[in-house]
Amino acid sequence: MTLPTQMTPRTLEQSPAAPPVISFSEALRFWLQLGFISFGGPAGQISIMHRELVEKRRWVSEKRFLHALNFCMVLPGPEAQQLATYLGWLMHRTWGGVVAGALFVLPSLVLLIALSWIYMAFGQQPLVAGIFYGIKPAVAAIVLHALHRIASKSLGNPLLSPAPWAIAALSFIAIWALKLPFPLIVVGAMLIGALLARVAPSTRMRGDGRVLVAQSVHDLAVIDDDTPTPPHALFKVSRLLAVLLAGAALWLLPMAVLFFNYGWRGTLTQIGWFFTKAALLTFGGAYAVLPYVNQAAVEHYHWLSTAQMMDGLALGETTPGPLIIVVAFVGFVGGWAKQVAGPDALFLGAALAACVATWFTFLPSFIFILAGGPWVESTRGNLKLTAPLAAVTAAVVGVIANLALFFIVAIAYPAGAGGRLDTQADWVALTLATLAALALWRLKWGVIPVIAVAAGAGLLLRWLGLA
Repeated sequence: MTLPTQMTPRTLEQSPAAPPVISFSEALRFWLQLGFISFGGPAGQISIMHRELVEKRRWVSEKRFLHALNFCMVLPGPEAQQLATYLGWLMHRTWGGVVAGALFVLPSLVLLIALSWIYMAFGQQPLVAGIFYGIKPAVAAIVLHALHRIASKSLGNPLLSPAPWAIAALSFIAIWALKLPFPLIVVGAMLIGALLARVAPSTRMRGDGRVLVAQSVHDLAVIDDDTPTPPHALFKVSRLLAVLLAGAALWLLPMAVLFFNYGWRGTLTQIGWFFTKAALLTFGGAYAVLPYVNQAAVEHYHWLSTAQMMDGLALGETTPGPLIIVVAFVGFVGGWAKQVAGPDALFLGAALAACVATWFTFLPSFIFILAGGPWVESTRGNLKLTAPLAAVTAAVVGVIANLALFFIVAIAYPAGAGGRLDTQADWVALTLATLAALALWRLKWGVIPVIAVAAGAGLLLRWLGLA
């Protein structure tokens, strides 16, 4: 289904050429491409989608993009994958959302299964260590670059809109200095946004429906600020019930198959059950839930060791797709170690376990978006509802800033990962991060060239004995 383009009245001299309607095949090609280039974690992935969909292709306007992003930020699960699902659904109904969300995950799942097999079958090699050494500084630079883009788009001018900047700063202090959990930060930001909407409705909150963002004549989009909500995105009780019933069936049927084939204590059944619970706790992205996953997978289930968990995180950081796809590595290693398909079919059992972990981790995200999307569309322009969500976006900027700082410290003081910074700094890694940042900011390189050059530099430095 294609959506009509609606434009605000303009003079002939002001009106640019209208963007073309979005065909499903064109959208399909983009979502597939996104699945292979979505490096840099949620900040980088959201930045890529913003650049491609808002700035370059003009499929979605700035306000509509940020409104959807605000909703995804307060949901458990990977917000970038949920944002892709939401935009795909808005453009091309339920099937569009399913395709967009699935293609965001599938390339990284296939790649991670292949890398996990190499990891388990052949062990750690100097070649892999060199690649990782070069990529990690590049990832830190990508997150910093994405932080700048997201902050500039969602916070606005600090002189005209000080409230979002204050919320972002408080969020950074809360998670960095006070070590507050991310769900508490989200709730606090929503309360602040709701309070501002009530006591100071004139407060400028970027994306709250009251700020008139200056738009050039080139900002018209297929789904523009004033484009009416398409019929399939209107709230209906019958549609909500249908989505919930379909979601329940998609959870119950696979779980029943695992239960009757392997029993409740079977490794695959426990993987499905555990990652269902984990999916409902992933507020704030992968880094907020990884301690929980590590504790259960390593200490309780004994699916893998702490060292393997750290290696899996490194693989997840250097593959496209959401970082929470590291659950596929956890499932793969667990299925391999527990020999779920027998000792003669280690790869088959491990790949099945990776798919089970991925299915039960991402299924709730699709249900949240397809069930809640119509309600979110109905809240556009409602200050009482959108101001709290805009406050959450500002708070997430502070959280991403903390993540960027964490990455920089990790590459600068790899021996001080436990919190000690009295070790000698790795100036080679910091130099790589600086060069990667210059390539992104000044040379306008894309994510893929930066990752590729950084990997090659890591290999060269390891060969020369400098890393």
